[in-house]
Amino acid sequence: MTQFSDRLWSEAVQDVIRAGERMDQRGWVPATAGNLSRRLEDGRIAITRSGGHKGFLAVPDVIEIDPAGRPIDPMQKSSAETLLHTQLYAADPSIGAVLHGHSVAATVLSMALAGSSLTLAGYELLKVFEGQSTHDTAIDVPVFDNDQDIARLATVVAPRLGAMPAGYIIRGHGVYVWGRDMKMALARLEGLEFLLACELERRKS
Repeated sequence: MTQFSDRLWSEAVQDVIRAGERMDQRGWVPATAGNLSRRLEDGRIAITRSGGHKGFLAVPDVIEIDPAGRPIDPMQKSSAETLLHTQLYAADPSIGAVLHGHSVAATVLSMALAGSSLTLAGYELLKVFEGQSTHDTAIDVPVFDNDQDIARLATVVAPRLGAMPAGYIIRGHGVYVWGRDMKMALARLEGLEFLLACELERRKS
């Protein structure tokens, strides 16, 4: 590995660690929940290993996988949901980071919702999502039923790829959000989580 490659890898790992800390501070990755990844400029993918607490990540907790989701080191184990990350990277070469969290709002709203999407409308913060320039709009966030068979879940998600500016929700589970880099992915995650929290509050009244 060249010095340049070493630097790229180190930067990606630190991006993942900082994102985990930020998500943990907001209660979006309780216990060992969630997974985070970052695609490097050279195409390599850094992702959190299986079972680690995302608020206390260290360098060894971020591993390298190939585009198919296989750990480069066969002794390491990535998240069971790795395929949902690699699916996004394969679908859109501009994606540089993918974040998955388990917030209270996403869990409760998606379990209470009977339909296959959640409509967010009229919020100023909708402008954080790609293609939105005004609050006077509406975005449908797809809600997919949870499935322990991740390969099968990925086939359900696939037809909606490219048409989910705010990410998507797995029912009773959590959200998936992405961006061209970690900064954008975090901004979109924070935007979506804020709006989900608003929707949860509105439905209490």
